[in-house]
Amino acid sequence: MSDAPVEAFEPPYYAVVFTTVRTDDQSGYRETNARMEELVKDVPGYLGMDHAQNPGGLGITVAYFRDEDALMRWRTDLEHRAAQKRGRDSWYQSYTLHVAKVERSHTFTRS
Repeated sequence: MSDAPVEAFEPPYYAVVFTTVRTDDQSGYRETNARMEELVKDVPGYLGMDHAQNPGGLGITVAYFRDEDALMRWRTDLEHRAAQKRGRDSWYQSYTLHVAKVERSHTFTRS
């Protein structure tokens, strides 16, 4: 995982914002999360992912996809669906999912 944000891409593309609060039961979470991060990289149209977690437990993951087809491939992946179910059953106290079409995007880097 990088400390730099994912670069800006030429719009339009999609951002999937997944905001979570986890439960105390995190058995198997780390391994499954690592597997999902590897699996999503094989989805044609996947552009990258940003993560942040505060000390209080609020986590935010933003995944970027080129188009709706890429989103649908990831959404319907069977291994991803199984991980989603396990998340609802064990790992998440609550979560919110937002899917947004990005219409403007730019990057700034201090030299």
